[in-house]
Amino acid sequence: MAVKNAARPSARERLLAAANELFYEEGVHTVGIDRVIEHAGVAKGSLYNTFGSKDELIRAYLETRHANMARRITQAVERCDTPRERLLGVFEAQRDLFAEPGYRGCAFARASAESHPGDLVEQATEDYRAWVRSLFTRLAGEAGVPDAPGLARQLHLLYDGSGLSARMDHDPAAAAAARDAAATLLDAALATGRPHAEGATA
Repeated sequence: MAVKNAARPSARERLLAAANELFYEEGVHTVGIDRVIEHAGVAKGSLYNTFGSKDELIRAYLETRHANMARRITQAVERCDTPRERLLGVFEAQRDLFAEPGYRGCAFARASAESHPGDLVEQATEDYRAWVRSLFTRLAGEAGVPDAPGLARQLHLLYDGSGLSARMDHDPAAAAAARDAAATLLDAALATGRPHAEGATA
């Protein structure tokens, strides 16, 4: 009995795969639409029938990167047992990402460098950053931090900085350094809520 071949990826899937490779490697505006179409092996009309424009393809590319990063980070967080470990697990996800051979920095930072105020790239980037900040805020709150938004802002800065260091310094160990710094900030934030509770009288 003949084994059926796996279904060939759709035109949308091939276009997104090509966009993910080319846009991430070279830039969202540097790469022309004809190169994406050729790399994907689809007819020119397929792109416009599927996405309508290059800008919408860029938006879909960034949304796909967002979904993949959210899944990667969520899986890392869910492997942890305690609220403290769950918060620091975000940096464990970064460690795994930085170790990948094709890592070239944050896709959103790279795309944002080519964006204009209010365009689709800026909107997609803001959505991703809002997700990261809200994740840190939620995890900080679950860990018992009194000022969860304040700590989240500090951790977001570490998150950004470790990605920049990993790319520009060729240093995958930046994630471990960021995790250590995050642990120090977390302990300090938790300590601010202890004196009142410990000094309270029955």
